[in-house]
Amino acid sequence: MTANNIPAIEIQNLDFNYGSREPTLTDVNLRIEEGEFASIIGPNGGGKTTLLKLILGVLEPRRGSIRVLGMEPKKALPRIGVMPQHSSTDPLFPIRVIDVVLMGRLAPGRRAGPFRSKDRSEAEDVLGRVGISHLATRAFSDLSGGERQRVLLARALVSRPRLLLLDEPEAGLDRKVEQEFFDLLHELNRDTTIILISHDLGFVASFVQTVICVHNTVDVHPMSSLNGEMIQDLYGSDVHLVHHDRHVH
Repeated sequence: MTANNIPAIEIQNLDFNYGSREPTLTDVNLRIEEGEFASIIGPNGGGKTTLLKLILGVLEPRRGSIRVLGMEPKKALPRIGVMPQHSSTDPLFPIRVIDVVLMGRLAPGRRAGPFRSKDRSEAEDVLGRVGISHLATRAFSDLSGGERQRVLLARALVSRPRLLLLDEPEAGLDRKVEQEFFDLLHELNRDTTIILISHDLGFVASFVQTVICVHNTVDVHPMSSLNGEMIQDLYGSDVHLVHHDRHVH
C-alpha cells in the first residue's frame, strides 16, 4: 500500500455486457493494493479476459467505476505493463530480441522509431534484469518457449510500470522453466504490483497472495483460504487444488 492509500485497482458496482447479451460481469467490487501479487482465476467464458480489458480501458463498463493507480484506465496506460500469452510477432519475420523489447517503449500516440539512446539503454537494462542480455541480437523466432516468455516480460517491463498484467504466463512452459519464471516474478513483485490470469491453480497457490475468482461476478479471497470446495463451485467440475513443490526466496 502506498503512503497516500491509493490502491492499484479499485472497481465499484461495475456491470458489463456485450451489446444486448446477458451481462458478462455483474456487480463487481474489487480493490487491489499496490504491491500485491494477485491472480484472476475462473472458468472459460466467466469474464476473466473481459475484466482485464476493463482494467486496461479497452472496454468501458455499462455501470459503475474503475480507477487504476488513482486514474481512469486509459490515463494509467503508460504506467501499466502487459504481457500477453503469445506474441503477435510473425515467427517468420526476422526481428531481433532487442527490437521486440523496444516496442514496449512506444507510448500511446508515439510513432515507431527511431528510438532514442535512452530507449535502448532501458531495453538493455531490462534484458539484464530478466537474465537474457546475451540474447539481445538473436532472432526472436529462434528462441525457446521459456526464452520468448522472458522477452515478452522484458517488453512489458521496459516502460518501468507500476502495475504488471500477465495472461497465463506459465502456458506451454515445462516445470523447470516455470519455476525459474516464478522466481523472476517473485523478485519483480518487490517493487511492482502483479496481476496474472492463470488456469494452473498449483502455479497460483505457490506464491500468490490474493485470488480474484471471476464467474460473471467477482469474489476475492486470500490464497490461504482457497479450498477444493470453493474451486469446484467456481469451475462447476471436479477440479482439485494441487500445490506444486516450489521454493520461495
